[in-house]
Amino acid sequence: MKKLLTIASLALLLASCGGGNGNGGGGGNQQAGLDNALTQLTQTSDTTVALSQEQKYALAYMWHEEKLAYDIYHVLNTLYPTNQLANIQNSETTHIQAVERLVASYDINITNLEDYTINYSEEALRNMPIGEYAVPEVKALYDILYAKGKNSQRDALEVGCMVEVTDINDLDEYIAIAGDKADLVETFGFLRDGSYNHYWAFDKGLKNIGVSEGCCALGSQWCHPEYPQNTQKGKR
Repeated sequence: MKKLLTIASLALLLASCGGGNGNGGGGGNQQAGLDNALTQLTQTSDTTVALSQEQKYALAYMWHEEKLAYDIYHVLNTLYPTNQLANIQNSETTHIQAVERLVASYDINITNLEDYTINYSEEALRNMPIGEYAVPEVKALYDILYAKGKNSQRDALEVGCMVEVTDINDLDEYIAIAGDKADLVETFGFLRDGSYNHYWAFDKGLKNIGVSEGCCALGSQWCHPEYPQNTQKGKR
């Protein structure tokens, strides 16, 4: 229900949003040390201790949400090429891989959330088209964000702010659900650090095109000056 309410509030907000232009930096060398980073995140995995249904859903949801981030940045960058969209879409592949390593380790299915007993299938995930997801809420969110982002470069950068805030809110919830599962906590923390960095990259991109308030121009829901900047884990 919480996810559906979030999507509904997004739809209401986007119905009244406008457009603009943008460029700027952010993202870094996402391939540097990638294998080491992902290996470290799964070193603490103990697959002999079963995940709860909530923990399985958290992994499934976050894989799809990270795929959404990659998909929307990739599509919008083809319409309005910017450094932020180009660099951060590459970073999102790192995030997808981080979650997928855990999904593979626990050998759970995340393409049919009605039955987690089906084994993990890399092929099924690779064959999922851009903009398509096994989680209906994520599909609805993608459609809403694309409807805004396609309008202008400013809209595309603002969508970046919205995606990252949504990610951080969900990750806060799922870190709590992860409990004493250190591998989930570490991985979700890695994703959240990345989202903090991405948020500030999109904020800078908006300011570079004359939107003086950056992400805060979207309103209080998306204005987060308290987010840490330049987190090291999230730069991997």
